[in-house]
Amino acid sequence: MAESVNGGSKTPAQPPKEMSMEVRLLIAFLLMGVVMFVTPYFFKSQAPPAVKKEAAAQTATPSPSGVPTAPDGKPTAAATAPPTPAAEAAEAAAAAAPLAEGATPQKAEPALLIETDLYKIALSNQGGTIRSWQLKKTKGNDLKTLDLVNTAAGMDFPYSLYFPNQKPTLNVNWTWYRQTVEPDGLGVTYEFSDGHISVRKVFKFQKASYLSMVSTEVTLDGKPLPHMLQWRGGFGDLTIAGAAADQRTLFFDVAQNKLVEEAPKSAAKGPLATGGNHSFAGIADKYFGAVFLAEGTGGMQEVTFEDTVKTNKTIKDQEKDLPLSGVALSDGPVNRFEVYVGPKDIDVLKRINPKLEQVVDFGWMAFLAKPLFLIVNYVNDTMVHNFGWAIVLVTVAINFILFPLKLSNMKSMRKMQALKPQIDAINARFKNIGLRDPKKGEQNEEVMALYKKHGVNPMGGCLPMLLQMPFFFAFYKVFTVSVEMRGAPWLWVTDLSQAEHWEIKILPLVMIASQFIMQKMTPQAGGDPAQQKMMMFMPLVFGFMFYNFPSGLVLYYLTSNLVSMGQQWFFNRTAMAAVAAESVGPPPKKNGRK
Repeated sequence: MAESVNGGSKTPAQPPKEMSMEVRLLIAFLLMGVVMFVTPYFFKSQAPPAVKKEAAAQTATPSPSGVPTAPDGKPTAAATAPPTPAAEAAEAAAAAAPLAEGATPQKAEPALLIETDLYKIALSNQGGTIRSWQLKKTKGNDLKTLDLVNTAAGMDFPYSLYFPNQKPTLNVNWTWYRQTVEPDGLGVTYEFSDGHISVRKVFKFQKASYLSMVSTEVTLDGKPLPHMLQWRGGFGDLTIAGAAADQRTLFFDVAQNKLVEEAPKSAAKGPLATGGNHSFAGIADKYFGAVFLAEGTGGMQEVTFEDTVKTNKTIKDQEKDLPLSGVALSDGPVNRFEVYVGPKDIDVLKRINPKLEQVVDFGWMAFLAKPLFLIVNYVNDTMVHNFGWAIVLVTVAINFILFPLKLSNMKSMRKMQALKPQIDAINARFKNIGLRDPKKGEQNEEVMALYKKHGVNPMGGCLPMLLQMPFFFAFYKVFTVSVEMRGAPWLWVTDLSQAEHWEIKILPLVMIASQFIMQKMTPQAGGDPAQQKMMMFMPLVFGFMFYNFPSGLVLYYLTSNLVSMGQQWFFNRTAMAAVAAESVGPPPKKNGRK
């Protein structure tokens, strides 16, 4: 670091001021916070130019069942991508020609509603597909009924078929199937045949479980035709701001024992095909998943799509085409899957399949974030029955577990405060010494020797922030991926996973006040006055950062501040503080002199 130059003046050059370790750590912490704060805005997937649609496409009116209907009340494909002209011609020819031997009569059936304790599903025999999948126990971010199907996507509906190789001349995703409902009302079979292509789909649902079963079989002239079951046009709660950034397809690689996720942009240049010994695969967003579990051990094949489509559920991007996820899956010539469609609740997922809990991605902080979530979840379930109070109790416990380390730091800071006159005396003797002057090293050696003699850690002021950071990032991850926290209330806060909905947010303002009080209570070791003034602005900077963070994260940080204030008050009122200061007092005088 070069010395400043005084333009030829005889006045000794003044060395540039060095930033203290506390200031450097603060800047690093702020930069990490800024990265975390702005990343969701700069790294959203960008939609490619929208594809122009035919002017002839008309808007359908959705029926109460969730199945689009034409003016005559019959289901129509107007709300989705129309079949290709070749497929339309083939279908029209097939409808006009005499039925071949073994062919299935084609006709429209009334929309089929299947309702369980957990969801309500609308199906159509046009393609034998799912038109709506509404959850009954969970609302969307807009507090309305949550439909996991993007009905405005303009694509084939979920549980339609994808043919990666040979494609039938007839568009089997839009022709009429024969519909056979099981007596218990929880299952349905769809069958179609024109004498050449035959399709059979079987769906079975459970009254009190998010788990269902689906099987599909396609033959061409009696021979199995490779095909995949697909869910296109996005998935999950699209009412969340920036919902496109949370879209994922996923599979669990048994050989590597890990979950692999793909964002829509991975298929920006075309469908992305994967396959192998995968125990499950599917499509998901931040809080919900449609996960297909393979029945056999022959492996699975998956295809990821980037579907740039509209959605009638988004808040800010209502008129935009968004890049959302699409997936197609197969586990053999005849597909047989158990399917989990619902919230990514760890307890529920573990009961179905231990591997499924890995669908909840805690990221690189999983080693701390997951245990932290499990502890908070346990305290909520067994003690307080409120996630806000569970966070408070766990934060108090964390701070008391770390108290021995914090107590050592308090003693070190008090010693540094008591050593200030001696350090000032050393600095005065080396006044006007440049950074490149060999004597500068002597100054640093004397200061460090003084610290070492009295057992003082000059980086002690950084310790509280260093202790907070891992738990800060872990809690941040917990609040952004745990569906259990979604919509969890606490006192006036309606949702701990989001910022307060009020214009003036109370928790961040109280947190700012607690930071100011904490700074006043903490012994100041001295240093550059300009840097000390800058440190006084730290609570305001932190308050700005936290203002739009999840309320649960602010509650954690505020609680930690309050506990630290109590611990500092306790230390200041005990003999330990006085003993620490007296232990580093100036050396005794000799013959009336120092």
